[in-house]
Amino acid sequence: MQYYSTNGISEPVSLKEAVIGGLAADGGLYMPVSLPRMQDSWFYSQANRSLKEISYDVALAFLGEDIPANVLKDIVDKAMDFPVPLRETERDLFSLELYHGPTMAFKDIGARFMSRLMSYLHRNEERLLNVIVATSGDTGSAVAAGFLNIPGINVFVLFPKDKISKLQQKQITTWGGNIYAVEVDGNFDDCQKLAKGMLGDRDLNSSLMTTSANSINIARLIPQSFYYFHAYSQLTDKNRPFAVSVPSGNFGNLTAGLMARGAGLPVTRFIASTNINDVFPRFMDTGEYSPAPSKQTISNAMDVGDPSNFARITGLMGNSPEKFHRNIISFSFTDSQTAGAILDMYDKTGYVMDPHGAVACLGLKRFIGTEGDNINAVFLETAHPAKFSETMKKIITGYDDMPPRLQKVLAAGENYHTASNDPEELKEYILQVNS
Repeated sequence: MQYYSTNGISEPVSLKEAVIGGLAADGGLYMPVSLPRMQDSWFYSQANRSLKEISYDVALAFLGEDIPANVLKDIVDKAMDFPVPLRETERDLFSLELYHGPTMAFKDIGARFMSRLMSYLHRNEERLLNVIVATSGDTGSAVAAGFLNIPGINVFVLFPKDKISKLQQKQITTWGGNIYAVEVDGNFDDCQKLAKGMLGDRDLNSSLMTTSANSINIARLIPQSFYYFHAYSQLTDKNRPFAVSVPSGNFGNLTAGLMARGAGLPVTRFIASTNINDVFPRFMDTGEYSPAPSKQTISNAMDVGDPSNFARITGLMGNSPEKFHRNIISFSFTDSQTAGAILDMYDKTGYVMDPHGAVACLGLKRFIGTEGDNINAVFLETAHPAKFSETMKKIITGYDDMPPRLQKVLAAGENYHTASNDPEELKEYILQVNS
C-alpha cells in the first residue's frame, strides 16, 4: 500500500518510507492512500475472540500487502500480550481499559507494535536509526519500554519541564541503554515543535537516520485502531448504536478510531472530549481552526494547543463540515468538572477513573444527554489512575493504589539531559550521542 502526505506536495511512498521517514518531505503526515474494508460478515464472527486474534486480522488488512503474514503474527503476538477489557461502570456505560500493558497506559499498544514493525523494516540497514519523540505524559514511557534494547535504534524522548507527573517523568528517565531522556524548558507544544524540527533538519538528516514515534508516525496509529474493533466485539447487543468517547489531546487516538470506522467498524458517533485546551471543540463550533498556547491541567497528556493529527482528521473527513458533524461531536471540560466526575463515579460505583478517562466519561454522558440513552456507550480509560497519584489523592480521600510495577519505577534513579528550547542545542546533543 502507498502512503500520501497530508500536505499534498510529496509523492506517495511505500510503508517502509512512511514508517522510517516518520514525517513527509513536505512536512505533512502520512496516511494510507486507501483504507481496507473489513467484510460485514467478519464482524458477526468476532464474539469471544481475543485481542491478538482480532488485531492480527485487522493488521493483515492494513499491512498484509507489505509485511509477510508470519511476521505480522509474530509482531501482534508480542505486542498485544495483555488484556483490554470492556467494563460496565454504570448501567449501559462502558469503560475500555487500555492501561494493562507494561507502562500502564494505552500508548503501550501502539509503541510495542511500532517498535517491532520498525525493527523489521530497518533490519537490513547499517546505520543506527534515531527515534525522536515528544511526550506530554505517557507516550515517552511507552515508547521507551517498547524500544528498549531494540538493536540498531536510539530513542530520544523530549518531555516538558515541570509539566508531567513525577511518576510519568520517572517512567521516562529511568531506562538507560539506548533510551535518552531530554527535559525541555518549555511545554509539550515546544517539545513537539523541536521533534518535528529535528525530523525536517536537512543537515542532521544528511548524517543520521531519524524518525518519529509520536502519533506523527502512521505506525503508531494503525495498531491503535485494533482496540476499537476489540471493544465492539465485547458488546452484547450489537443492534444498538455504538458511540465512543475519546479523551483527546494530539488527536492520534481519535484519528485511529476514524480509521477503524473507515475500515468498516459501525461507530455511530465519536465524541472528541478535551480539557480546557479546546482548539478542536471551538473548531467544531465555528469552523475556524485557531491553535493556541497549551494550558496545564490535571489531564496533562491532553495539554496540546496545536494537535498535529488535525490534518489527518481533516483528510479523513474530506474537509467537509457536514461530514465532520455527522461523525464527530466535541466537548471541553474544566479540571473542576473532571475531578467532580472522578469523585462522583467512585462514590456511586467504586470504579476509579484517571483524569483522562474522566474527561472522556464526561463527554459521553453529555452526548447521551442530548442523543438519548439507547446506545452502546463506551469511553476510553487510557491510563491507570495511580500514574496521577498526587492528583487522585486530592480528589479521593484515602486513595492509595500503587501497583508493584509502578512502585518499582518510583524507587529507581533518574538519568536525563536538560536542554533549553533551542533546536541547535538539541541537534548538537543528538549528534554527540551518535558520535
